Amino acid sequence: MNHFAYHGGELHAERVPLRHIAERYGTPCYVYSRAALEQAYREFAAAFAGREHLICYAVKANSSLALLNLLARLGSGFDIVSGGELERVLAAGGDPGKTVFSGVGKTAEEMRRALAMGIFCFNVESESELLRLERVAAESGTVATISLRVNPDVDPRTHPYIATGLSQNKFGVAHADVLRLYRKARESRHLAIAGIGYHIGSQLTELAPFVAALDRVLELVGELAANGITITHVDIGGGLGIRYRDESPPAFAEYARALKARLGAAPFRLLLEPGRALVGNAGILLTRVEYLKRGAAKHFAVVDAAMNDLMRPALYDAYHEVRQVVTADGSAEVYDIVGPVCESGDFLAHARKLALREGELIAIMSAGAYGMSMSSNYNTRPRAAEVMVDDETAHLIRAREAVSDLMSMERLLP
Repeated sequence: MNHFAYHGGELHAERVPLRHIAERYGTPCYVYSRAALEQAYREFAAAFAGREHLICYAVKANSSLALLNLLARLGSGFDIVSGGELERVLAAGGDPGKTVFSGVGKTAEEMRRALAMGIFCFNVESESELLRLERVAAESGTVATISLRVNPDVDPRTHPYIATGLSQNKFGVAHADVLRLYRKARESRHLAIAGIGYHIGSQLTELAPFVAALDRVLELVGELAANGITITHVDIGGGLGIRYRDESPPAFAEYARALKARLGAAPFRLLLEPGRALVGNAGILLTRVEYLKRGAAKHFAVVDAAMNDLMRPALYDAYHEVRQVVTADGSAEVYDIVGPVCESGDFLAHARKLALREGELIAIMSAGAYGMSMSSNYNTRPRAAEVMVDDETAHLIRAREAVSDLMSMERLLP
């Protein structure tokens, strides 16, 4: 079901006209559909029914407290990569006992806090991290449950900035070091081996890389078993893509079938870390056209959202569909959709044929993932408001920042 659709020539989020949200909360504004989010989670969970599993939503994709709370209520666990994300999970009512801590640069302070909160598992990404975690656990008088994140050296066939499973990437433990580090962990009184994991990249739209990575890791599991090291879970990460333009990512059920077939009757709990797949198409960025600037070489629609609000186009040259909130008659022209930020790379879309007028609203689609969570205050721009729509009700879940908020932590010299 499409939860962002036209009714009477006007784009709605569920049953709320986006025009009404802009009138009440201003622009730029992120708008999410509760129904879209819950539907995606339930469909993903249903795809893995019949196999013991734990979904650990990747908080980095969208860390809104309201969104995390909805997922926690649905039974989701969480994948975090910082102490700040742990605090968000706790504040949102998430269960630390269903939370895995990933990331290559965990500090000792973050480790201590995670141990005190009783997280499910640390996904360890280097020998140095393993030694630090052992030391912190010993100082805390506790035992840290671990999984090594393995770098399977599989090409995910995605943008190079979001590929994470190749040998040249910073993530994970090299295949050649895995057995030695598991042996080291086994000898420690303050480390408990639970699993093995990997994550090969983001916005993957083919099954072959997922299957190849799982096959490679299952070979390692067999090697570990031959050396007396028992693995109780396999964490296959996330990375399943969504449709932004003309991509054809596998359906959740197809993705699950391929992975479950490879696992067979193996007695492992399956951990999954979806992010974009759950929230990407559950949100849009609502923005208003400030100026239409026509030139000899190119026409520009200058809007009040910018690269600081949605970084993906500038960072990855990513494509987002652009829709007019109210359908318009008149002749269409080709525009670049750009923001007010003082950078030539400040764009949201290139070469879109639209019948635009100054002052009208447009929606940047598929902005629920890596939108607000990657936003910044560049050019002293307050970050956008966030709204969650639930049927015919719009809830403000994050107020728009004020410039005074941005300066509140700063001090003048005496």
